[in-house]
Amino acid sequence: MWFHVPTSAMAMALWVGAAGEIFSLPALQYEYDALEPYIDEQTMRIHHGKHHATYVAGLNAELQGKKVSGDMVALAELQRTAPATSPATRNHGGGHYNHALFWVNLASASGSSEPSPELGAAIEDRFGGLDGLKEAFNKIALSRFGSGWAWLGVAPDGQLKVTSTANQDNPLMEGLEYKVEKMIPILGLDVWEHAYYLKYQNRRADYVNAFWNIINWKKVSRNYEEYAKKGKPVPPTPTGSGHAVEL
Repeated sequence: MWFHVPTSAMAMALWVGAAGEIFSLPALQYEYDALEPYIDEQTMRIHHGKHHATYVAGLNAELQGKKVSGDMVALAELQRTAPATSPATRNHGGGHYNHALFWVNLASASGSSEPSPELGAAIEDRFGGLDGLKEAFNKIALSRFGSGWAWLGVAPDGQLKVTSTANQDNPLMEGLEYKVEKMIPILGLDVWEHAYYLKYQNRRADYVNAFWNIINWKKVSRNYEEYAKKGKPVPPTPTGSGHAVEL
């Protein structure tokens, strides 16, 4: 099948939510100011604590009374049928998954590392190197009109590809009304204005370029090697960022 609470409390709790909720807002694995100067602290507070939290609340409201596991594997599997299930599942379910994956694929500039040898070889084979990937990915991110996401993922033929989706859609979703490269995403960039406007205003290109300084390549490499390459959707957990097991 293809398809914040950033404090020392993170060591004790990875998810933030009220009792009885199916899904909860995932805690960040870094402080709100950790991505400075590329993404500012105020944007992170609003983006994570307000925007992402709204998607979680909307998804929980939609799933009231339904038998759904609230773990990240279940969230990943929910994406495939979301468009056919309901607009709320598509918008809020997509919003929750996309943002949860976005956060764990980021790291401070000092900890961004580089692709693993295996992922690096795949990037070299498909794009001619990291510079070629950046060029292809940036073009996709800048050509997305209005709100949406840019993605790097593994296509059914095993090759890396880039694509973009509108609003809170993602490439795991089946039945989208517009052309999207079929893939399992391993890296995504939010190009909604709320993700960058406080710092960059209308300069989306500057934001997209800055993104490359804060990618958690250890996590993205794991997404590729342990999930997407094997045809499995990536659960947006923080493994690859200092954790030994999937959380």
